This record gives sequence, C-alpha cells and structure tokens, in this order.
Amino acid sequence: MTKLGPTDLLAIGEVAERTGVAVSALHFYEREGLIASVRTAGNQRRYSRHVLRRVAIIRVAGRMGVPLAEVAAEFARLPADRMPSKRDWERISSHWRGKLEARRLEIERMERELTGCIGCGCLSLGTCRVFNPDDTLSADGPGPRLLPKIDPAAIDPAEIDPAAIDPAETAERLRNPD
Repeated sequence: MTKLGPTDLLAIGEVAERTGVAVSALHFYEREGLIASVRTAGNQRRYSRHVLRRVAIIRVAGRMGVPLAEVAAEFARLPADRMPSKRDWERISSHWRGKLEARRLEIERMERELTGCIGCGCLSLGTCRVFNPDDTLSADGPGPRLLPKIDPAAIDPAEIDPAAIDPAETAERLRNPD
C-alpha cells in the first residue's frame, strides 16, 4: 500500500469520492476560484490533496448558511503557491470567529423569539398587537424590526474562547436540533 502525503495529486474523481461532492460542483468551485487544479499532459485535472480541506470547509460553511462569497473572501487570504499551514488556517479561523459568533447569536435569538412578535407585520399573534399595533414598526423599514441583525464587527474575536466550545455537544446539537 502506498503511503499518502499532503502534496499528492488527486484525480477529480478521487476528490469527488473522498469529499462526497459531485464532479460538476468541483468544476463550479474551480471556476469560482475556491479551489485550483493543474493539468496533466493529457489535459486532465489534478488537485493537491489539501483541496480536500477546502472542499470540506465549503460544505460545512454551506450547511451553516455562510455564502460562498464569504468563503471565497477567506480563501483569498490563503497562499496560492503552497499548501496552507496551520498558522494560515488559524489566521482564517480568528478572522471568521466574530462572523460565526454573530450568526450563532442570531440563530439562538431567533429560536427564543420565534414564538413572539418579531415585528414583521403579520399581526398574526396576540403579542403582535401589543408590540406592533397596526404594523407601526413598518415605518422603521422592511423586515422583522424586532430581530435586528447582529453586527459581526461588534463582536471581538479575542473574547471568544475556542476551548469553551465543545465539539461533541455542537455536533450533537446539529444532528438533533430538537
């Protein structure tokens, strides 16, 4: 059995099989600049093994609702001429931490407040008539006025303790949201 290394080149089918992503999606990611390949003399694509990590991050980010444009912006910070180091990934993680924390806070807030008035103008709940009589909040602008967006810039990534996040608990919450 051949020992695998991080600089090995993989055929597109191997990347698709290992990542669970369709070949057409890999082509799309490449066109969007999220991953890169080299061509063989026979014009076949070959991907560095570290592309597997990028595709995994793209998929997880997608499941969390992170737009591809945000993923692309973060990937643009990675070196194009070499395999990203742990320090490169730490820099990305630190930069993304505030954005992810803001998303988490928005999701938790929505979970708590979804059964009450959110100021969307539906007026379908009893609390809507109290918090938004005659849809007066529409004067403040469109959308759910009582669920304003959390500004990621207002969250200091240095104050977030990654060690306090329990990966097993997070995975369990994602598997069983109820």
